[in-house]
Amino acid sequence: MKSMQNMPEIKIGVVGVSRDCFPASLTQKRLAALMSELKKQKVDAVASTVIIENEAQALAACDELVAAGCNAAVAYLGNFGPEAPTTLFLQEFPGPCMACAAAEENKSVLANDRGDALCGLLNCSYNIGLRRLDVYIPQYPVGLPKDLAEKIGEFASIARVVVGVTNLKVFGFGPRPHDFLACNAPIQPLYDIGATVMENSELDLLVAFKKAAADKAGIKAIAADMAKELKGGCQWPELLPRLAQYELALMNFFEANLGASAYGVFANKCWPAFESEFGFVPCFINSRLAGRGIPVACEVDLYGAISEYMIQCATGLPATLLDINNSVPADVIKGKSLKGVQARDLFMGFHCGNTCSACMKNCSMKYQLIMNRLMEGGKEPDITRGTLEGQLKPGPATMFRLQSNSDAELVSYIAEGEFLDINPCSFGGIGIVGIPDFARFYRHVLIGKHFPHHGGFGFARAGHALFEAVKLLGVEDVNTPLPEGVRYPGENPFA
Repeated sequence: MKSMQNMPEIKIGVVGVSRDCFPASLTQKRLAALMSELKKQKVDAVASTVIIENEAQALAACDELVAAGCNAAVAYLGNFGPEAPTTLFLQEFPGPCMACAAAEENKSVLANDRGDALCGLLNCSYNIGLRRLDVYIPQYPVGLPKDLAEKIGEFASIARVVVGVTNLKVFGFGPRPHDFLACNAPIQPLYDIGATVMENSELDLLVAFKKAAADKAGIKAIAADMAKELKGGCQWPELLPRLAQYELALMNFFEANLGASAYGVFANKCWPAFESEFGFVPCFINSRLAGRGIPVACEVDLYGAISEYMIQCATGLPATLLDINNSVPADVIKGKSLKGVQARDLFMGFHCGNTCSACMKNCSMKYQLIMNRLMEGGKEPDITRGTLEGQLKPGPATMFRLQSNSDAELVSYIAEGEFLDINPCSFGGIGIVGIPDFARFYRHVLIGKHFPHHGGFGFARAGHALFEAVKLLGVEDVNTPLPEGVRYPGENPFA
């Protein structure tokens, strides 16, 4: 497996601000202490040499940090701070921004060196509103250097999602299937948040596949890497060169067409015509690319691909796309640990075999059972071979989706839970997911707000970063599970 790639590296620029009736030295001293803590916590950050007291300095600080390679920024109120120059900096910096403020260190500073940053952040927030800016302000934005350094470290994950999405190209192959109209959503909102879309024909993909056949050495190397990854879990070694040719075709297309974008993902039509023309299902290749940081969403699910990518940026780990698929029979979970989740809040997350092997408890190459029945009449599999099947790795899970509704408005949901260490007793890449309060969430958000059957899933907790990132991207309708006793809008109180 190749290492993860296709994600931005975040370098945070930190600028101190000072109101002119306060000594700038107070901000300088506090900024130095903050930078020391950021270094201890291994946050990649640099401080501006400019302390912002006026608008000219705001522009100078912005230019300095951009020249230093910073792609995210923090305005640090070492004292009350000048709200107009501070928010000018936040407006002009070409990347996601955060604002925070210094707490008073001890009683000795109160007599003369008091910073009053609590007050200053209120004025700053008012001016952020005047300029209609989306700025990240943490839950507890006033603190001592150690606490604020932790929050800036968290901001790096948020910024990685935003920078990634706003420099992303979504490659689509084929029309979105008629039987999966839920995947057919307006693309305008993707452009609104800075992403671009390049839609292509399935014939374009076939042409790329045939062209890749000429690179015999490349195919041989990829096939050998596939065999190594499968560790003997492939009963059809003769299929690997053909799969390798497809992987090579996708990567060649990716590299040739990324263009002005920095990062890319795929959303490819994968059935029913695909199998007869290519001679396999593409699931294993999709899983391998996901492991390298290039998610490939099934069924031309453009928003599924971008949801996977956002999870990846938030966690630094491969993500997957799963059907929120089926209920869990009582005899499957009898006597098993549910990690405190009620049985009604369990479901199985399933897809044919697109999840990266690093995110599987066990896996091997198999064939797609449902497609085999449809295309090969249940006979010995041929063109339906190529899935990566097994149980999803147990551990923490984040379920996330960014979606356009039919009115071209962005909506989202986020939930955290667990992949349970229980045998799902079924086929495909599959696992039992437990999310507290999921049953009502499923009814009143997933069904109630018309979300599709695909959800993005990460193998770590990422709710905090994703929640803040979608807000910075301008999404106002962000949904999370509500506990018993707290009703969803429109929920029947007599249920």
